[in-house]
Amino acid sequence: MKRTFVAAALMIVTAQSTMLAGLAQATPEADTMQRDADALLVQGAPGVLAELDTPRGEVKVRSGVGNTTTGTPVPWDAKFRIGSYTKTFVATTLLQLVGEGKLSLEDPVAKWLPGVVTGNGNDGRAITVRQLLQHTSGLPEFINGMTDMFEQEGFLRERFTSFEPEQLVEFAMAQQPLFAPGTSWAYSNTNYILAGMVIESVTGNEWAQETRERIIEPLGLHDTHIPGEFPFLPAPHAVGYERFPDDMTSPNPTYGPPIDATALNPSWAGAAGEIISTTEDGNRFLQALMRGEVLRPAELAEMKKTVRAEMFDVVWPGARYGLGLMWAPNECGGFWSHGGDIPGFMTRNGVTDDGSRSVMVTINTDSMLPEEGAPPVAGDHAADLVENALCGTP
Repeated sequence: MKRTFVAAALMIVTAQSTMLAGLAQATPEADTMQRDADALLVQGAPGVLAELDTPRGEVKVRSGVGNTTTGTPVPWDAKFRIGSYTKTFVATTLLQLVGEGKLSLEDPVAKWLPGVVTGNGNDGRAITVRQLLQHTSGLPEFINGMTDMFEQEGFLRERFTSFEPEQLVEFAMAQQPLFAPGTSWAYSNTNYILAGMVIESVTGNEWAQETRERIIEPLGLHDTHIPGEFPFLPAPHAVGYERFPDDMTSPNPTYGPPIDATALNPSWAGAAGEIISTTEDGNRFLQALMRGEVLRPAELAEMKKTVRAEMFDVVWPGARYGLGLMWAPNECGGFWSHGGDIPGFMTRNGVTDDGSRSVMVTINTDSMLPEEGAPPVAGDHAADLVENALCGTP
């Protein structure tokens, strides 16, 4: 789930190491990845794990710690919450259904979810399935209706609470739309809660079952899980840390110390951000998607039809958004990506258009605050790591 926090400094122990698989010796590419991972520590990352897949083999690096108490590193095969990278899985599932003729991207949402998107000017009859997947629906953010989850006291009280998708949509319907459907772009997790509900309406099965059977199992993503209401991460995993603002209404809030936010009931994230995966599985999916192993050419082409995503310009200048995928320019032409933030974990990734190079990054917090004297970051914290890995920059 994409959220932005001004975070406070973490006391961390540095532990640097590089693992090469398929590359016989250390290379400038591996050295650069290690340097870029190490640089994230002074920006407030407790620990970092990153994997680059190339035609020549794989490079994995890690830095910092997976547990600030014991000082142990992030496990090489760590499982982690991927947050909004879930949206790429969900969009792909829906596009498979489109390719099978079971629905159209131009179907109004109300055709599949009659009476669900209504109230305060929100109208499912005027919103298409495409607009859900592309965030051009104008639907408000359901997270605005559950702010307790993003304050420490409320998080500790509600972290194991279960939410039904219909409840989350109701939080959104209590607000007015952001704009008329199709007239602008704004990222809203509500779109993908509804996309998951559309999958269930079309197939009779929950989105999680369809995604497992259509993507996770065929691709052999054995360490990718859709946990539902189950709050615990499978082993091995790092501890996920989160800092919370003392006053969310303040324009300049102060943040408390990091707490262990690893365990939480992810049903409030649902089809917008529930999945757990690994760097290996995350890369495998991105590469298979770009290589045409998951979608037919027509549906992959629809996925890659983008609109400007000005809201992302602060972190990814020039970003464009397709259907569950973002395109961002870089020094070697550009890349496809979908990051994710959820309490305790930050995911960043990228893949070349031909699927030949793919990188996955996990950081065990999504509330980073630079240490005093740390160099300023212009853009996303992991932007250098992702770009240098994809471009082969020494």
